Amino acid sequence: MIKLIIGKKGAGKTKRLVELVNSAAETSLGNVVCIEKGGTLTFSVSHKARLIYADDFSICGYDEYYGLLAGVKAGNNDITHIFGDATLRIGSRNYDELAAFLLRLSKIEDVEFVFTISCDEAELPAAVFDVAEKI
Repeated sequence: MIKLIIGKKGAGKTKRLVELVNSAAETSLGNVVCIEKGGTLTFSVSHKARLIYADDFSICGYDEYYGLLAGVKAGNNDITHIFGDATLRIGSRNYDELAAFLLRLSKIEDVEFVFTISCDEAELPAAVFDVAEKI
């Protein structure tokens, strides 16, 4: 299952993501992972969640981002939630590539993905909403 928090810059997407990460960390019977670009969430995300900095692995583009997410899940099958902040900054602003990335991720089972998408919802192609839901 893939969920998206969509909105323009300053709309409170990251704050909502942090609330969801911390809530999942408290209630999940497995492990929770949060991936971000930069180090802004260090003190906001619960110590019960694993925080990964995409910059530490030089992740750039959706293929590399998919590889990171699939590898994290493959390395720990107890992961129940993976959250991603600044998705377009890690991947790209190419919305067709975003849709293809989300389609690939939708094939990974037993994990809930939640991503922040910094744009207007109307800018996204319908293919995005074929595999993901806005929350």
